[in-house]
This record gives sequence, structure tokens and C-alpha cells, in this order.
Amino acid sequence: MTQSAHGLTTGAVARRLGVAPTTLRTWDRRYGIGPAAREDGRHRRWTPGDIAVLHEMCRLTSSGIPPAEAARAALAGPAPAPATPPARPAPPAPPAPAVVAAPPAAPEPLPRPARRPGSGNGLPLGAVRQECRGLGRAAVRLDAWAVDELLGSVIAQYGLVTAWEEVMAPTLHAVGRKWETSGDRYVEVEHLLSWHVSSALRRAAGPPASGARTGVPPVLLACVPGEQHTLALEALAAGLAGLGLPTLMFGAAVPPEALDQAVRRTGPAAVVLWSQSRSTANPPLARHIAEVAWGVKGARARPAVLPAGPGWAGQPLAPGTLRPRGLREALAVLRGLCDTAAGSGADTGRPAAVDQS
Repeated sequence: MTQSAHGLTTGAVARRLGVAPTTLRTWDRRYGIGPAAREDGRHRRWTPGDIAVLHEMCRLTSSGIPPAEAARAALAGPAPAPATPPARPAPPAPPAPAVVAAPPAAPEPLPRPARRPGSGNGLPLGAVRQECRGLGRAAVRLDAWAVDELLGSVIAQYGLVTAWEEVMAPTLHAVGRKWETSGDRYVEVEHLLSWHVSSALRRAAGPPASGARTGVPPVLLACVPGEQHTLALEALAAGLAGLGLPTLMFGAAVPPEALDQAVRRTGPAAVVLWSQSRSTANPPLARHIAEVAWGVKGARARPAVLPAGPGWAGQPLAPGTLRPRGLREALAVLRGLCDTAAGSGADTGRPAAVDQS
């Protein structure tokens, strides 16, 4: 039985809110957000009023407010409305002043990163934006609704690049570090967060941008063989879509032969090769792709190759190789490459079908 005359059990409430039962017990022990009634003096029974307080606690912590502060606000309840003073007779209306246009409101500044180290639920976040803390807490609680809501909110408010570089990526890294240092724990947290980040990025990208700008060759995005991490490439694809640049996303662990054929068939302006770790970086593959050519004799074209990701650090790359250090820099570089390729496309003869030359 999960319900009695006194209310719901902790397990039933946890399922209703999408949080772990241990989280509810911790909030009860640390902050006094507990049930009003206990059956036999031991078993918690949560009333509708108790659950309303928990709903507010979840909402506040998911927005990034520290748990102790959120608990005080949740327990205090909504602030009472100010008393309405008695109405007084209205004085005679003065002459109407000349209408003066109000100055345009200044854009809302981005909130500064929080200065407090650490994070809710023990994630190693350090000094980060408040939204990182909220996203981390929601992910650890396995609160899918709050994770999705917060991701959509930060993209809409700050834009894709800031949302990725200052909220999504730091939280993903913190969850990954927590998993690596906790044995088999937190795997489910990383999977949940990664899924929702991927979903949010695809929503931000919208439909494919191919054809949005006539004559612009695509950007080919691929992970090197053996590399399974795709989220950074998905963020790049969403950013390129926002610029109206066509992309071809091939995803994780693309075989060298398939990558070679894709380049020959599409004649891309650039090829981004993602490597998350040194064990997957493949300098010979990067050099090979940079030498693939297409077009008529005397006007052959080759793609620009951008090795991206931490796995390429310290790797022997060809002189002049472009290696962007972040999403913002990668978007700027690729936009320039696409514009250049579009301007010279009539002379290079982009392949329309397989070119085995």
C-alpha cells in the first residue's frame, strides 16, 4: 500500500515528483521539509500541503537557488499580498502633459557566474553560473521535466553559444567527473542529461538548413573512428543551422572509408573531425581527408579540415591546420570558409555524384 488515511508514502511522492526517495529524506533531515504526519511514529506520510511545499522546493532548486535558501522560501510559502489602503477621493486631474516617448529599455545583462564553489548534490562544478547548479541538481534528482525546462529556458534567454559554453558543457563535464570518481554510480544521471541536452540542441537547430543559402557547400561533421561522444558536434550543427549554413552530420565513429566517400560525393567546404580523447585522435586520417580532391583538372578543390576536441591537443598536425578552441570560434571559422567556398564554387565544379577520380 502506498497511500493511507494520513497521506502518501515517501516512495509514492518521489515517483510523483520524479525525484529519488533519498533526496526527500535528505531534505527532511537537513532543511525540515518533511511530512506533517508519521505513521506509528516512524513512517513518513505526506499530505497535499506537504507535497505543495516539495513542488516549490523542486522548482526553486531547479532554477539554481541553493537548497538551504530554497527550503526557507518553500517553507515560508508565498509572500502575503500587501494590504490595500482605504480609497481616498481623487484630486482634480491636472492638465495632461506632453507625451514623451520612453527611452528603450536596456537589454537584460547576463547574470554573473556564481562565486560559491561546489554545487548541489556534490557535483564538482566550481564557480559557475547559477543555471549550472540548477541543471546539475535536476539531473542528479532524475527530474526530467526540470532538466528539459531549464535547457529550453537558457537557450531562449542567452542564445545557443552561451547556453552551450557556460551551462550545458560545464554541467556535462561535472557529471562525467562525478561518474569517473564514483565507481558505477551516476551513470543514469549522465545518460539522462546527455539525452535531454541532445534533444534541446536538435530543437534549437530546427529542420536541416540545406538549400537555405544557394550555392553554399555543406560542412561535414563526423567523429573519428572509435569516438562515441557527439554532443559537441550536435551543438556545432545547431549553431551552423542558426547561421543558415547547410551541414551533414554523420555522428559517432565514422569509418575512414565512409568518410572518404562522403567527402568525394559532397565536396564540402570543411570537414570537422571530433576527438574527445587522445586515444581516438587520428592525425593520418586528418591528413588524408585534407588531400581528397574533386573538380575538373586544373581547378581541383579540397576541403578545409578542422580537428576539434580535446583529443587533438599535442597531436602532430599539418602546418596551418585550423583547430578551433570552442563553439564560438568554430562557428566564426566555418562561416568564413563557407562564404569563401560559395564565392569560388563556380570554378571548382562541386561533385553531384560519386567521383572516384
